[in-house]
Amino acid sequence: MTIERLLQKLRKRDEVSDEEEKILREIIEPPRSVAPRQYLIREGEPLTRSTLLIEGIMGRYKDMRDGQRQIMELHVAGDFADLHGFTLKRLDHDVMTMTECRVSSAPHDALNYITEHYPRLTRLLWFTTNVDAAIHRVWTASLGRRDAIARLAHLVCELQQRLQLVGLASASEYGLPLTQADLAECLGLTPVHVNRVLKELRERELMTFRSGRVTIYDLPKLKRLAEFSSDYLYLDRRSS
Repeated sequence: MTIERLLQKLRKRDEVSDEEEKILREIIEPPRSVAPRQYLIREGEPLTRSTLLIEGIMGRYKDMRDGQRQIMELHVAGDFADLHGFTLKRLDHDVMTMTECRVSSAPHDALNYITEHYPRLTRLLWFTTNVDAAIHRVWTASLGRRDAIARLAHLVCELQQRLQLVGLASASEYGLPLTQADLAECLGLTPVHVNRVLKELRERELMTFRSGRVTIYDLPKLKRLAEFSSDYLYLDRRSS
């Protein structure tokens, strides 16, 4: 499996022709395995290719001078972690594997060929970077205005939707092989606070997070608690 998750993600929202699939398969390089907690892309380094996540979870983040870390987005299978690097040529943040991952890449020269010869496919790929930007805005709103329990519930709901899009989640459960410390770095909380919030969600019989697995007991109630709407993920079928 190389680009199947990417194709699933694109086709849930729009058409991908046989010719467009063929060129994507041609430009995506063979996958490689990367161990957990490895720097994949360093802030400021020159980029000549964009990274596609095949399996696992990666995080975009910034390290603070005091040693704290803020994760600004989690990437799941089928996501390009740095497609915007095609135009920017460097990132203003780091990208790290959160779990064991399999990654592929698309050379920027090949992406440039697509922009010149496959404009509709270019729009589809550009669309995914726009969704990334929407996710960043919602995470910013969560960090700034949601309380801790709504913050965590919102992240759980978002990941359920994004993983379900690529066949890796149901309405009631999905794998999430992260630690409570990882969640704390996503949510701007301490691990102790995350532990308390998870306990409260468990006691309310809304969800549990145990042994790298999320189990959701009442998704509608969890969404109401989080004030979650999937509109910013643009999951509706559209035509370009």
